[in-house]
Amino acid sequence: MKKKQWLLWGILGLSIGTTWAQRNVKDIKKDFLNPKSNTVLVASHRAAHNQFPENSIPAIKEAIRLGVDILEIDVKVTSDGVPVIMHDGTVNRTTTGKGKLEEMTFAQLNQLFLVENGKATTEKIPTLEEALLLAKGHILVDLDLKTDKMDEVLAVIRKTKTEDIVIFFDSDYEILKYVDKKNKRYMMMPRAHSLSEADSAIALFEPEIVHIDFSFYTPEVVGTIKKHSSRVWINALGPVDAALRAGKTDEALGQLLKHGANVVQTDEPELLLKLLKERKIHL
Repeated sequence: MKKKQWLLWGILGLSIGTTWAQRNVKDIKKDFLNPKSNTVLVASHRAAHNQFPENSIPAIKEAIRLGVDILEIDVKVTSDGVPVIMHDGTVNRTTTGKGKLEEMTFAQLNQLFLVENGKATTEKIPTLEEALLLAKGHILVDLDLKTDKMDEVLAVIRKTKTEDIVIFFDSDYEILKYVDKKNKRYMMMPRAHSLSEADSAIALFEPEIVHIDFSFYTPEVVGTIKKHSSRVWINALGPVDAALRAGKTDEALGQLLKHGANVVQTDEPELLLKLLKERKIHL
């Protein structure tokens, strides 16, 4: 990434509140919680990272600029209790360092730089606090919980006053139960792997949304979830995103929307948003 481009993103970041967001978060959330809405919402996987390091500050700003509805980011906690944004268990793939993130202090992590296409950038690993403050007022945030240190995570959410924009995602229902017990108003997204597990998730959490996958994406499953006024999350990641990139748009959208899923997570948020808007199923 050229220095001039990084400088431009820094300048644009200062004006994010007035220039970039296409809908404010109140409008997105109203739509998200509306069981009668026909809008298909777009979630950007690890922020919008096609031109920037994944889970980075520039990638978060780009997701907001594009008008993405939901920012998906991964949360881990350092050995000294600082929640940060990182997908992997180690920092080996995405930074200039090596080691298990949750065995490292924040000071140690702060010496590292994020990598883009195998090359070091000037970007550091973001804290959860930085990410939430950027998102506040602009976009919903799907927290993919890669940690069981929930007290530290919840403390940051309270500090930033972002309780109203965060969606908690996990396949570990014990973690979600702990969060739900702390505040019943938190938005929940349990992951289900079958119709029976979707039923259990609905009974346990009365969730705003349920995460499913193609292995059991059927009218029955979608109908069961929607009957309880929840949205249905499906992933375009992998082959479907590849079809989008290859211009096989009808094929890709057919797979994603054929049974009524109404939130799609993608690595191609700009392309998917354009297609949904053309078909008038995104505002």
